[in-house]
Amino acid sequence: MARVFVYGTLKKGQPNYKHMINTAKGLAKFQGRGRTVEKYPLVIAGKYNIPYMLNIPGTGHHIAGEIYSVDEQMLQFLDEFEGCPDMYQRTLMRIEVVEWEGKSGTGEARAGADGVLECFVYSTATYPPEWVGLPYYDSYDSSGKHGLSYVLRESR
Repeated sequence: MARVFVYGTLKKGQPNYKHMINTAKGLAKFQGRGRTVEKYPLVIAGKYNIPYMLNIPGTGHHIAGEIYSVDEQMLQFLDEFEGCPDMYQRTLMRIEVVEWEGKSGTGEARAGADGVLECFVYSTATYPPEWVGLPYYDSYDSSGKHGLSYVLRESR
Protein backbone atom coordinates (compact mmCIF):
# COMPACT_ATOMS: atom_id res chain seq x y z
CA MET A 1 0.00 0.00 0.00
CA ALA A 2 1.14 3.53 -0.79
CA ARG A 3 -0.02 6.82 0.72
CA VAL A 4 -1.51 9.42 -1.61
CA PHE A 5 -2.52 12.99 -0.73
CA VAL A 6 -5.35 14.36 -2.90
CA TYR A 7 -6.23 18.07 -2.88
CA GLY A 8 -8.57 18.53 -5.85
CA THR A 9 -11.36 16.76 -7.71
CA LEU A 10 -10.60 13.36 -6.10
CA LYS A 11 -11.55 14.50 -2.57
CA LYS A 12 -14.83 13.46 -0.93
CA GLY A 13 -17.72 15.51 -2.30
CA GLN A 14 -15.79 16.50 -5.44
CA PRO A 15 -16.53 15.53 -9.08
CA ASN A 16 -13.98 12.70 -9.41
CA TYR A 17 -14.31 11.16 -5.93
CA LYS A 18 -16.30 8.36 -7.61
CA HIS A 19 -12.98 6.96 -8.88
CA MET A 20 -11.57 6.70 -5.35
CA ILE A 21 -14.43 4.43 -4.26
CA ASN A 22 -14.61 2.35 -7.46
CA THR A 23 -13.01 -0.93 -6.36
CA ALA A 24 -12.78 -2.05 -10.02
CA LYS A 25 -9.96 0.54 -10.29
CA GLY A 26 -8.25 -0.68 -7.11
CA LEU A 27 -8.49 0.01 -3.39
CA ALA A 28 -8.29 3.43 -1.75
CA LYS A 29 -8.83 3.69 2.00
CA PHE A 30 -9.44 7.14 3.50
CA GLN A 31 -6.93 7.71 6.31
CA GLY A 32 -7.46 11.32 7.32
CA ARG A 33 -7.05 14.97 6.45
CA GLY A 34 -3.80 16.81 6.09
CA ARG A 35 -2.00 19.74 4.58
CA THR A 36 1.33 20.25 2.90
CA VAL A 37 4.20 21.06 5.26
CA GLU A 38 5.65 23.40 2.64
CA LYS A 39 3.68 26.09 0.86
CA TYR A 40 2.71 25.58 -2.78
CA PRO A 41 0.63 27.53 -5.31
CA LEU A 42 -2.72 25.82 -5.93
CA VAL A 43 -4.31 27.31 -9.05
CA ILE A 44 -7.41 26.63 -11.13
CA ALA A 45 -6.35 26.73 -14.76
CA GLY A 46 -7.03 25.83 -18.37
CA LYS A 47 -10.28 25.78 -20.27
CA TYR A 48 -11.62 22.95 -18.04
CA ASN A 49 -10.90 24.75 -14.74
CA ILE A 50 -8.66 22.00 -13.40
CA PRO A 51 -6.94 22.43 -10.00
CA TYR A 52 -3.16 22.22 -10.22
CA MET A 53 -0.59 22.29 -7.44
CA LEU A 54 2.43 23.94 -9.04
CA ASN A 55 5.69 22.39 -7.90
CA ILE A 56 7.14 25.64 -6.56
CA PRO A 57 7.92 24.87 -2.88
CA GLY A 58 7.88 27.88 -0.58
CA THR A 59 5.36 29.88 -2.65
CA GLY A 60 1.60 30.03 -2.02
CA HIS A 61 -0.20 28.29 0.84
CA HIS A 62 -0.20 25.10 2.91
CA ILE A 63 -2.60 23.05 0.75
CA ALA A 64 -5.42 21.15 2.49
CA GLY A 65 -6.43 17.69 1.30
CA GLU A 66 -7.11 14.06 2.13
CA ILE A 67 -4.74 11.16 2.80
CA TYR A 68 -5.50 7.73 1.32
CA SER A 69 -3.83 4.35 1.45
CA VAL A 70 -3.99 2.86 -2.05
CA ASP A 71 -2.99 -0.46 -3.56
CA GLU A 72 -0.78 -0.85 -6.64
CA GLN A 73 -3.79 -1.13 -8.98
CA MET A 74 -5.27 2.17 -7.74
CA LEU A 75 -1.85 3.87 -7.90
CA GLN A 76 -1.55 2.80 -11.55
CA PHE A 77 -5.08 4.06 -12.25
CA LEU A 78 -4.27 7.42 -10.60
CA ASP A 79 -1.06 7.74 -12.63
CA GLU A 80 -3.10 7.24 -15.79
CA PHE A 81 -5.98 9.45 -14.63
CA GLU A 82 -3.59 12.28 -13.71
CA GLY A 83 -1.72 12.07 -17.02
CA CYS A 84 1.50 11.18 -15.21
CA PRO A 85 4.24 12.09 -16.02
CA ASP A 86 3.21 14.61 -18.72
CA MET A 87 0.43 16.66 -17.10
CA TYR A 88 1.19 15.89 -13.43
CA GLN A 89 4.21 14.31 -11.81
CA ARG A 90 3.84 11.99 -8.81
CA THR A 91 6.32 13.05 -6.15
CA LEU A 92 6.76 12.40 -2.44
CA MET A 93 5.84 15.36 -0.23
CA ARG A 94 5.70 15.88 3.49
CA ILE A 95 2.10 16.11 4.71
CA GLU A 96 1.09 17.28 8.17
CA VAL A 97 -1.74 15.17 9.60
CA VAL A 98 -4.61 17.42 10.71
CA GLU A 99 -7.17 14.71 11.52
CA TRP A 100 -6.55 10.94 11.52
CA GLU A 101 -9.22 8.29 10.95
CA GLY A 102 -6.96 5.33 10.32
CA LYS A 103 -7.13 2.81 13.15
CA SER A 104 -3.69 1.69 14.26
CA GLY A 105 -4.44 -2.02 14.34
CA THR A 106 -3.83 -2.44 10.64
CA GLY A 107 -0.06 -2.39 10.89
CA GLU A 108 0.00 0.99 9.14
CA ALA A 109 2.43 3.29 10.87
CA ARG A 110 0.95 6.58 11.90
CA ALA A 111 2.65 9.87 11.41
CA GLY A 112 5.98 10.53 13.06
CA ALA A 113 6.23 12.32 16.40
CA ASP A 114 5.95 15.62 14.52
CA GLY A 115 2.63 14.54 12.95
CA VAL A 116 4.15 14.41 9.45
CA LEU A 117 3.85 11.67 6.79
CA GLU A 118 5.41 11.24 3.38
CA CYS A 119 2.72 10.88 0.72
CA PHE A 120 2.65 10.76 -3.04
CA VAL A 121 1.16 13.95 -4.48
CA TYR A 122 0.27 14.78 -8.07
CA SER A 123 1.70 18.23 -8.70
CA THR A 124 3.09 19.76 -11.86
CA ALA A 125 6.35 21.31 -12.95
CA THR A 126 5.13 21.42 -16.57
CA TYR A 127 2.78 24.39 -16.82
CA PRO A 128 2.52 27.62 -18.81
CA PRO A 129 4.47 30.45 -17.08
CA GLU A 130 1.34 32.64 -16.83
CA TRP A 131 -0.21 30.16 -14.35
CA VAL A 132 2.14 31.54 -11.69
CA GLY A 133 0.15 34.80 -11.91
CA LEU A 134 -3.23 33.14 -11.22
CA PRO A 135 -4.89 33.39 -7.77
CA TYR A 136 -3.53 30.89 -5.22
CA TYR A 137 -5.87 28.81 -3.05
CA ASP A 138 -5.23 26.84 0.14
CA SER A 139 -8.09 24.45 -0.51
CA TYR A 140 -10.08 23.34 -3.55
CA ASP A 141 -13.83 23.00 -3.91
CA SER A 142 -15.27 22.62 -7.42
CA SER A 143 -18.25 24.77 -6.42
CA GLY A 144 -16.24 27.31 -4.43
CA LYS A 145 -16.50 31.10 -4.42
CA HIS A 146 -14.00 31.25 -7.29
CA GLY A 147 -16.90 30.58 -9.71
CA LEU A 148 -14.71 28.40 -11.97
CA SER A 149 -16.80 25.31 -12.68
CA TYR A 150 -14.78 22.15 -13.23
CA VAL A 151 -15.54 20.43 -16.55
CA LEU A 152 -15.83 16.66 -16.18
CA ARG A 153 -13.71 14.56 -18.52
CA GLU A 154 -16.88 13.01 -19.98
CA SER A 155 -18.09 16.51 -20.97
CA ARG A 156 -14.92 17.69 -22.73
